[in-house]
Amino acid sequence: MKRTKINILLALEKTPGEIIIKGWVRTRRNSKEFCFMEINDGSCLKNIQIIANKDLENYSDIETITTGTSIAVEGRLVESPGKGQKWEIQVSKIEIINMAQDSYPLQKKRHSDEFLRTIAHLRPRTNKYGAVFRLRSEMAFAIHKFYKEKGFRYLTAPLITGSDAEGAGEMFRVTGLDPEKVKKQGKMDFKEDFFGQESNLTVSGQLSGEMFALALGDVYTFGPTFRAENSNTSRHAAEFWMLEPEMAFCDLKENMDHGEELVKYLTQHAINECHEDMNLFTSFVDKSLPKLFDILLNTEFGRISYTQAIEILLKSKQKFEFPVEYGTDLQSEHERFLAEIYFKKPVFLTDYPKEIKPFYMRMNDDEKTVAAVDLLVPRIGELIGGSQREERLSVLEKRMEEMNLPMEDYWWYLDSRKFGSAPHSGFGLGFERFLMMITGINNIRDVIPFPRTPGSIDF
Repeated sequence: MKRTKINILLALEKTPGEIIIKGWVRTRRNSKEFCFMEINDGSCLKNIQIIANKDLENYSDIETITTGTSIAVEGRLVESPGKGQKWEIQVSKIEIINMAQDSYPLQKKRHSDEFLRTIAHLRPRTNKYGAVFRLRSEMAFAIHKFYKEKGFRYLTAPLITGSDAEGAGEMFRVTGLDPEKVKKQGKMDFKEDFFGQESNLTVSGQLSGEMFALALGDVYTFGPTFRAENSNTSRHAAEFWMLEPEMAFCDLKENMDHGEELVKYLTQHAINECHEDMNLFTSFVDKSLPKLFDILLNTEFGRISYTQAIEILLKSKQKFEFPVEYGTDLQSEHERFLAEIYFKKPVFLTDYPKEIKPFYMRMNDDEKTVAAVDLLVPRIGELIGGSQREERLSVLEKRMEEMNLPMEDYWWYLDSRKFGSAPHSGFGLGFERFLMMITGINNIRDVIPFPRTPGSIDF
């Protein structure tokens, strides 16, 4: 007989009779005649209760089963007389697969997030983190579903690159050079390295996406990106996932329209397809989430320029830790003030000063600002960052000269502006930040299976 997953059993309208389940023991209690256990197999948030009669051949072993033990259960699915559960299993046979040792650290019902980060290999067994990572899986599927329905092509951009898409230089170096040899030489000779030049882990798949958008029309990349930024904030990690659509013949307005449609679609998908897990977040993590969902789904996102945002912040009389000044990047506190307090909904900021944005963003007619856009959302701040790309070769070359970027390293990027260039736009959506927004979880480390942050690579 093939095992049945618990989520399938709990959804049944009538009993199939004899079944087999396999999972882990969450709780066990003994009575004179029976042993009651709650079993979870990770397929859903809910457990299923099993009842083992003392007449079972190995009942003496069953009575000693510990929390966390993996077992196989054969029995009959029957209607449960207990409240809050439709079915339970009357056991005919239990096989102990692996008895969890007494040192199993998840025997208490509640643990702090800080403690659970120290055992990231075990935390998916808790209710909260099981829900987080089931939701993460479903939302990754939803992204592919959204873009499949819109006719986009999926592109796997390289993780190892010789280009810096952001121009910030905060990249992890990839090298095959012998550290001892480098130490003796006193320098790194990249001509002797594996790729024959300096290489790094990518900070974005955008530049690759642009090349394919100018061939296939609409594409997207979705995968890990890396930043060697020594930041210990609750919103930053050294390795994180980015969704990056790139669209040919698309201007900044259409880019924003697309971003708004995407956020609404993913939010609705989470509510529709992950109801049980989402209910955990709205009940126990952040009870204000339903109000946020209503705003995300039923309001039109705001749209203002960076200049207007600066004026609003300066006139707000709000006390900020970081001063507000035209020509500087907005800090998280500024972004959240605009989205949470002033607009009380997501808001797009456009047309940033060229000095604080990368070289590839399209120069506006004022030659002072570029066609950049950030989407600010309540609780998180920046969720999306993007732009209309600079499609004019002469303007792009001038920008690269101003920023002292070596054009020979970007020869292939410049080529795309020589042969049938066209207006195009795109953005990056931080996948973990989106998950934080819809779960109410306030630390990026808690929505990544194995977080990579400064000083932390234990698992």
